[in-house]
Amino acid sequence: MNRLSGETSPYLLQHADNPVDWWPWGEEAMREAARRDVPLLVSVGYSACHWCHVMAHESFEDPETARLMNEHFVNVKVDREERPDVDAVYMSATQAMTGQGGWPMTVFATPEGHPFYCGTYFPRPQFQRLLTGLHHAWAHDRENVLKQGAKVVEALNSAGTLPSGPLPTAATLDQAVANLRESFDPVRGGFGSAPKFPPSMVLEFLLRMGEHDMSGKTLEAMARGGIYDQLAGGFARYSVDAGWVVPHFEKMLYDNALLLRVYTHWWTTAHEPLARRVALETAEWLLSELRTPEGGFASALDADTEGQEGKFYVWTPEQLRDVLGPDDGDWAVRVFEVTGTFEHGTSVLQLLKDPDDPERLARVRARLLAAREERVRPERDDKVVASWNGLAIAALAEAGIVFDRPDLVEAATAAAVLLDEVHVEGGRLLRTSRDGQAGRNAGVLEDYANVAEGLIALHGVTGEARWFRLAETLLDAVLDRFGDGSGGFFDTADDAERLFQRPQDPTDNATPSGQYAAAGALLSYAALTGSARHRDAAHAALGTVSVLAGKHARFAGWGLAVARAALDGPVEVAVVGPPDDPRTRALHKETYLSGAPGLVVAPGSGDGEPEVPLLQGRGLVGGAPAAYVCRGFACKLPVTTVEDLRVQLGSVAER
Repeated sequence: MNRLSGETSPYLLQHADNPVDWWPWGEEAMREAARRDVPLLVSVGYSACHWCHVMAHESFEDPETARLMNEHFVNVKVDREERPDVDAVYMSATQAMTGQGGWPMTVFATPEGHPFYCGTYFPRPQFQRLLTGLHHAWAHDRENVLKQGAKVVEALNSAGTLPSGPLPTAATLDQAVANLRESFDPVRGGFGSAPKFPPSMVLEFLLRMGEHDMSGKTLEAMARGGIYDQLAGGFARYSVDAGWVVPHFEKMLYDNALLLRVYTHWWTTAHEPLARRVALETAEWLLSELRTPEGGFASALDADTEGQEGKFYVWTPEQLRDVLGPDDGDWAVRVFEVTGTFEHGTSVLQLLKDPDDPERLARVRARLLAAREERVRPERDDKVVASWNGLAIAALAEAGIVFDRPDLVEAATAAAVLLDEVHVEGGRLLRTSRDGQAGRNAGVLEDYANVAEGLIALHGVTGEARWFRLAETLLDAVLDRFGDGSGGFFDTADDAERLFQRPQDPTDNATPSGQYAAAGALLSYAALTGSARHRDAAHAALGTVSVLAGKHARFAGWGLAVARAALDGPVEVAVVGPPDDPRTRALHKETYLSGAPGLVVAPGSGDGEPEVPLLQGRGLVGGAPAAYVCRGFACKLPVTTVEDLRVQLGSVAER
């Protein structure tokens, strides 16, 4: 048992019984390396990472490899999901040294943490040679090793940040659409070639632009392909091929939260039946598979079971016939494209077109799902990450009101309560918790921004001022602690642990960049309050979008989506009336069906003095519930019927 046994991260706990003398990241490990006069070996991964498991089995569980590691290094294990800041700075170094990156990430560093040799996965024989060679270099050529480390740090710190431009214009956004079309796959959807990742933020931008060709083709292709679980719902991390057929099987909370919101918005803008089905199935999958007893959402499901990637999800024709019988089995082979698309004659289920008999499909799916439940299930990383729970809160709240599913709103509320009661201390966020106990790692920019975004969305659905107030507190911390002085934001607070580089990356990755997520939350808050400070900060943070839009739009999807909302206002709707009045509920729901980009909603009862400024001075009309459609606090005449509200929202959405 090593020093990881007391950690809360499931990924670190997976390594607690290794023969490697692992340390968690921290000053103690660095002091130990200095005391022993040996380098740090920093291994970064996450629990759902297939190749992380491979390297663990090959090397970290091997006594001889562990002996080399323990004799010559202080070995540090990092869960990248707990410490995205540590991951970010070492990934920058790895990419600078090798031209590529990935996980597991393997970094050799001085006792001060300055990297001098980086890589990713190493097979055991190569890794053992590397350990021996770097030990020899540290012992006999240390001056050059230290120079290499200093040179890397100097190069990274002098690289500068992405230049900023003005607030994107309508022409800038049109350029972004044109740039996206250059890499769009018109046959299979998505952008670029294999591997293909769900382009969630880009799709949100395209929907807000009213561009339904690229967005609709991609959304349908993903929903019908193997990347989507055709039995239980939910999306895998990415497709290894260009046709969305074979996924890399881990399922992440952040992907499914983002895609749930996108499919909900596809429904509100295009009314595609497939959008409704996939949104609801994904929401139900989140609740059944990732919800924790404390009300939050776990981070991920592994790709592997019983040492085999995808074993839980794939089928052979014989397995289908065993479960369904020969008639339904043969039918399922055809419907789900079971033609040997994966390994060893197995296939990932696809549903490239809806069969003529939907009732038969439902029966077959139910029987296959029940049979699959008898298999060994993938492991779950059950730590709760604040940022990703913020994404889930926003998606579930909006899906709940759009699809008349109060249970989804209740789930979003429970997650918000957990974040408030466990993750928030003195107005600051902690990044993770597990079993209702907060971790020790400080929240980063994306945590503050995505949680604030989720809370503003939840307030828009529930009208509970508690969530508006907490979002305000978090956004004040963003402005006070994360600003770079030039309109952008660092990814860590000014009082966070000092690394060899203060990370700052305005571009999207698997989730919205912290900077663009902050811009979106700040813009929404400004729309609710009229705060010029928050609006100006949002606009300034979008300056890098103008630089990326013309040639690298795929890396600025969320910034482009927020910029579209900023150019549109965004639309603000105050819905006033008793919350249990059917007329209030009808007006409230209709607001969310408008498809207005970046729509901001403030529900109020019409009694007393409201906390949200958008509601102030706006009451019932002739004793009836009313909706006020506004931009910049300038409102149209209030309406009391769904028909009149639809007309007003239609006119602003088409503006």
